[in-house]
Amino acid sequence: MATRNTGHVNGLDADAQIAIVIAVLGVFWTQASSYEIYSLPGNNNDYVQQTVTINSEHNIVDIHVHAGMCSSDTIFDYNRGYIATRLFSRRACFVLKMEKGYIPEIEELGRLAYEKQMMKKIFSERNLWVQYEPSDSIIAEFKEWLLFGKPIEKLCRDVPIYRVHRVEGALRAGGCAKAGILGILGISVCGNISI
Repeated sequence: MATRNTGHVNGLDADAQIAIVIAVLGVFWTQASSYEIYSLPGNNNDYVQQTVTINSEHNIVDIHVHAGMCSSDTIFDYNRGYIATRLFSRRACFVLKMEKGYIPEIEELGRLAYEKQMMKKIFSERNLWVQYEPSDSIIAEFKEWLLFGKPIEKLCRDVPIYRVHRVEGALRAGGCAKAGILGILGISVCGNISI
């Protein structure tokens, strides 16, 4: 009696098998290289180009999202513990203190970027909602740059800076801007609007 090959091995379908192989290769690749660049497609076949550069030696992740008026640059500085996003349409920078459990480790970001680049989809997308007070911008001076570090200073110099804080769940306020690594760790930046 002949058996038919259904593409399942140990109960896993072909997509799951490919995802496991790519994840394992991504882990080895991340450990072998200290400087990686990923070119990621946007979600839903939109015209967004994302570039993720991971510098494991300096613990910095640099993200460029090219999306016309919605373009942004984001830096994850794991040594300093801050994330800064410059939204070009708003001509401002938004700085968030990293919290364990909400921000993936640098190795995980590398694995997820590799997975998204290779498979064009992601199995573990996360979203982070942050809020700022529109009236509380600062122009950073020496003490803030010491706290935030050189990479964030280069990104945010000469524009107003807003400290943001994480909020639970999606905000219902309009006018939120999307940044971060779209499709992997989306960061929605929203103003606190009191009526």
